[in-house]
Amino acid sequence: MGSWFCLATSFVACLMFGCSTTNYKQEADAQVYDIIDHKWRPEFGPKVNYKISDTEPLPEDVRIQRCVPDSGILTLPRAVALATAYNREYQFQREQLYVRALDLRLVRHDYEKQFFGGLSGGYNSDRNDEVLGLETNFGFSQLLATGAKIGTQVAVAWAEVLTGNLEGGLVSVLSASVTQPLLRGRDRTVVFEDLTQAERDTLYQVRTFNRFRKILVVSVITQYYQVLGLCETADIARRYHEQLSVLCERVKTLTDAGRLPKYELDRAQQDKLVAFDAYVQARKAYEQALDELKITLALPTTSEFQLDDSEFEALESAGMTRPQFSNDEAVQAAFAQRLDLANSIDTIEDAERKVLVAADGLRADANVVAVVNAISDRKADRSTVDWLQEQYEIGVEIDLPIDRVAEQNVYRKALIALSQREREYELVRDTVALEVRLAYRDLMEAAQRYQLQEQGVEVAKRRLEKTQLMVKYGRASSRRVLNAWQDLYDAQVARTEALVSYTIAMLNFYRDTGVLQVRPDGMWQHKTELEPSRLAAGSTSGSPRQVE
Repeated sequence: MGSWFCLATSFVACLMFGCSTTNYKQEADAQVYDIIDHKWRPEFGPKVNYKISDTEPLPEDVRIQRCVPDSGILTLPRAVALATAYNREYQFQREQLYVRALDLRLVRHDYEKQFFGGLSGGYNSDRNDEVLGLETNFGFSQLLATGAKIGTQVAVAWAEVLTGNLEGGLVSVLSASVTQPLLRGRDRTVVFEDLTQAERDTLYQVRTFNRFRKILVVSVITQYYQVLGLCETADIARRYHEQLSVLCERVKTLTDAGRLPKYELDRAQQDKLVAFDAYVQARKAYEQALDELKITLALPTTSEFQLDDSEFEALESAGMTRPQFSNDEAVQAAFAQRLDLANSIDTIEDAERKVLVAADGLRADANVVAVVNAISDRKADRSTVDWLQEQYEIGVEIDLPIDRVAEQNVYRKALIALSQREREYELVRDTVALEVRLAYRDLMEAAQRYQLQEQGVEVAKRRLEKTQLMVKYGRASSRRVLNAWQDLYDAQVARTEALVSYTIAMLNFYRDTGVLQVRPDGMWQHKTELEPSRLAAGSTSGSPRQVE
């Protein structure tokens, strides 16, 4: 008997002190990511870059240092990789995914065997006796698919009387109980409702995370090209100011020689000041946008770097690639592939299921209850069991549906919620169609506008060349040259803005249709194509697993 208690005490001690917090964390991580892996479907995208920051990353995850490269040039792939690794909102979304899967693990536990155990002991003394006692209990409970609740418990109590005439001994109790619903709460759908909803909520969160990942990639690339566009605009303004400075020197020479009136020199100098002001404003806008990009990439705003100009040159040389399907085809593609729309339509099924659960709550309660108890008693001075007692109980509990006001309210609210989910789905579907149609129109308009601005730059260049030639032979005033330079500057700025707008419109179009797919390295490609788009391939090099 002493050995038995030593063993029980050792077992309880192991349970109390044997598992460290590190082990609990590792076990939780393993269970959570096993859940996520089973919920993740291939059409959602590559299963990478979804683990939270304090867990071991996958071999395929992007690994990158949170710093600017020594070259001082931040490439587009590196910018996207930094966002994937350190963007604060992206990390929050990864944590939300983890927490949702963690909640599912707890709900699953409610449907598993739940073991319990404990140990208590003490010393009691009065005027006549001193008693040393120890009690242990172990057991489990479980909810079955039929709604039945079963539980067993083994309790053992030992007492030793140290003085007096009272006898001590060992008492053990084995008890088991079963409660089986016959009406309300028996249906499998009702029994597993909490688990079903938790499973589906986790799937929804996986979809939401992948949808957000696409939005983030488009947002980072959009910011990157906007900054490049502002940098190009500032460079155009700088060159424009330099050209006007040269022109002012020429006009001054001609004015000093008496070949041009002085007011033309004053007008040229005024235009030069206006051009310098435009450069100052363009430079300020570029620096501000660059600092905002640093926030997106979770880099210190004090870090100094430049963007890769070759990305902008690649855009200019790539030309325009319009989508090869119509507006209606784009809408149908979005209906089939948008993950947020899939979540919305699935919530209707959830609402329908909850109506069934609420309807079950209106039924009567009828439960069969069975209880078994076995008790043994062994005196301290005897080696055999003194007596054995067994008790059996079985009965039926019935609760008639006389008062079901609360359940009636739940049922009516479930019907209303179903109608709400159906309307919400219609709204989401119409919103998706609106977003795609708008993105399609924006893309077509941006393509046409870029073509017009490209032609406008060529016309402005030819006009400037002719005007300068006419001034050389005294057939035009400096005013016409200044106007020609102004028009060329405006055309170049407009072309730059149109090129960036077209690039952003194309990204938004593929994002809104759902055909944009995030690659393991954080860049993107068309879901219907094997080769990455020109934007993604612009300056990507090396292994997608490691960004230098």
